[in-house]
Amino acid sequence: MKEKKDGAQPQDRKGFALGPKNYRLMLIGFAVIVLGFVLMVGGGSDDPNVFNEEMFSFRRITLAPILVLLGFAFEVYAIMKKPKDS
Repeated sequence: MKEKKDGAQPQDRKGFALGPKNYRLMLIGFAVIVLGFVLMVGGGSDDPNVFNEEMFSFRRITLAPILVLLGFAFEVYAIMKKPKDS
């Protein structure tokens, strides 16, 4: 193997690409995404002749999409976060 200019040997990393903390953060982000989609569910009507205003509630139109977007942003952060060297 080639030596680096500063004389340090390259490290052979075996195992997972991310650290355990990264995977925990990814699970948290996934849970936030799932929560956002669960909040979007419902609001429809069983009878097609009856219109249900609940479909346009704050929870479904504003809160749930914001949670989903924040969850995806948190996922990017969890993947990009550099694990601490031990």
